[in-house]
Amino acid sequence: MAGGVLVASTNGRQYEGKVTMFVLVTCLVAAMGGLLFGYDLGITGGVTSMEPFLVKFFPGVYKQMKDESGHESQYCKFDNELLTLFTSSLYLAALIASFFASTTTRMLGRKASMFAGGLFFLIGALLNGFAVNIEMLIIGRLLLGFGVGYCNQSVPVYLSEMAPAKIRGALNMGFQMMITIGILGANIINYFTSNLESGWRISLGIGAVPAILLCIGSFFLGDTPNSMIERGQKEGAKKMLQKIRGIDNVDEEFQDLIDASEEAKKVKHPWKNITQLRYRPQLTFCSLIPFFQQLTGINVIMFYAPVLFKTLGFGNNASLMSAVITGGVNVLATFVSIFTVDKFGRKILFLEGGVQMFICQIIVGSMIAIKFGVSGEGSFTHIEANLLLFFICLYVSAFAWSWGPLGWLVPSEICSLEVRSAGQATNVAVNMLFTFFIAQVFLTMLCHLKFGLFFFFAGFVLIMTIFIVMFFPETNNVPIEEMNKVWKSHWFWTKFVPDGVVDQDHKAAA
Repeated sequence: MAGGVLVASTNGRQYEGKVTMFVLVTCLVAAMGGLLFGYDLGITGGVTSMEPFLVKFFPGVYKQMKDESGHESQYCKFDNELLTLFTSSLYLAALIASFFASTTTRMLGRKASMFAGGLFFLIGALLNGFAVNIEMLIIGRLLLGFGVGYCNQSVPVYLSEMAPAKIRGALNMGFQMMITIGILGANIINYFTSNLESGWRISLGIGAVPAILLCIGSFFLGDTPNSMIERGQKEGAKKMLQKIRGIDNVDEEFQDLIDASEEAKKVKHPWKNITQLRYRPQLTFCSLIPFFQQLTGINVIMFYAPVLFKTLGFGNNASLMSAVITGGVNVLATFVSIFTVDKFGRKILFLEGGVQMFICQIIVGSMIAIKFGVSGEGSFTHIEANLLLFFICLYVSAFAWSWGPLGWLVPSEICSLEVRSAGQATNVAVNMLFTFFIAQVFLTMLCHLKFGLFFFFAGFVLIMTIFIVMFFPETNNVPIEEMNKVWKSHWFWTKFVPDGVVDQDHKAAA
């Protein structure tokens, strides 16, 4: 399959090439790394609402949940430190793993990191499925975290380097699409296993399936030309570039990749280098975008959806089905971003999504405040519950076509080769740090902030939307190696980028 000639637009370097079936299949296989992260996000909340699981590992939570004495408000039913540690330990492990993954990705290639991530996740899923005590459960979670850390570090970079600039956004968003499919698949599995005595074992153990698929798939993937050049395999890199572009004449793009690699080799300490003033735009966005992404509050909905819906008075099956519905909306809305990100650009999706999320969170918070108040006593009628679910779905859809996929796309495409591994590791580390933080404190925050929790996240959505308006330049259709031109032309970031850096880009394009 081949499309027309691809160009990078007037903002950047033009390269000939076709949209080949090889690059589409390659990116699809690599994007399966997102299934691991998505499956875990979706499975955890459902499992932690299953009574047999709570009875075996968290009897205190089960007793508290069944307490009808009125001592506990609806907001505080699931507030338990050990339960939140089970959920959040994965993200702490992923944070630590991202730094090791950065070195692996740079020295051994992107596909080696993807294989390592799949292997870690496979072992962790099996340990969780066969767990007989809390220690085994937590160790399994930590290994799952190492798998997520390796995959989240390597897959977005792999996709951005393999894809032609013209459709880089759409192909990179395959990672987010797989995350959403993983969440939906997990929610469906939870729904059908929730009434089984050992249903939680099935739910946790099936996580081994996407891990096996990734391990097998990574054997058949080729590494990116950027990575091969970085490791001195220039001849193989040129052949791979010809294969993924579908043409023989790739001399211009290949020379630009070599020039970028030569510049990168001058950098002996990428972690130290990314803190230099000239890389301030990259460091800022690789840090703040994942920070803001988590403070949209989305993971509260994703991995605590069944618990949250149960807290708000939905029955057990109803809460799991509501999670399936939100997961389905998440998948469908991600298609919107895939088909629009390269047509309308990144910035407009950021802004529209931010406005829609803000409005929905204010409405959801207000509905909960009216019905439950500060005391946490109350319930929704059937119509009110459906209306609440509708606005939560609107919120999820806004995230799914904006901050969800763009949170992985933008950091992976803005860093030049010499700081790319460090930049992506920073992105993953910050993402996992605040995912850990939100997972660890959410149930406690719900207990104390009550309906105000939704206003808390709405405030951050307002702040991040203003940040995008002021400081984010459009990166659509700009080749990765020429991103410095974008920073140099921006009213704020121009002061950080030396003129010589942009001049080098022009020489490489000459």
